[in-house]
Amino acid sequence: MEYLTVGIISYLMGSIPFGFLLTKFFLKKDIREIGSGNIGATNALRTGNKLIGYTTLLLDIIKGVLPVMYVKINYPELIYIASLCAFLGHVFPVWLKFKGGKGVATYVGILFVINISLGAIFCICWLTIFLISRYSSLSSLIGSLTIPVYIFFIGELNNLLFFGIMFVLIFYNHRENIKRLKNKEENKTKIY
Repeated sequence: MEYLTVGIISYLMGSIPFGFLLTKFFLKKDIREIGSGNIGATNALRTGNKLIGYTTLLLDIIKGVLPVMYVKINYPELIYIASLCAFLGHVFPVWLKFKGGKGVATYVGILFVINISLGAIFCICWLTIFLISRYSSLSSLIGSLTIPVYIFFIGELNNLLFFGIMFVLIFYNHRENIKRLKNKEENKTKIY
């Protein structure tokens, strides 16, 4: 029963579509009709309102932090279930016919709760790749790949499956971006 309760609550928290809500409330627009149609922070920046973009980013991180932090304190053996369900909530929100974001910001929040070092590694990798390429998608892909590679090399193989699954999910969510990157058609992102 604990598994089910933790899974459902984590999913519901992860499924709150902040990018959609903020854009609808403050700009009276549907974010799904802007840019890539995605509800995440990168597309929220494409609204032209940086405050909405960065607020979406912060709230999407927090919705990964809160359920996973609660579970880490109270049910530590269920932390990976909470993490996966919060992530899936963002990617497949019940409120928007299961069409959500790509999950990267929520994953960052999850990483910082599981292990601050992993969150820092992801952010450093993301920022480095972004400063070189200006592609948010490429930065996210390489950042998410870096985590299971790092876990493998430090020998924490019991955690490798979870982080490998997370990379596969993020990779899958970015499949259209990967095509555009290959064809040199991907849009660069302005973060300031």
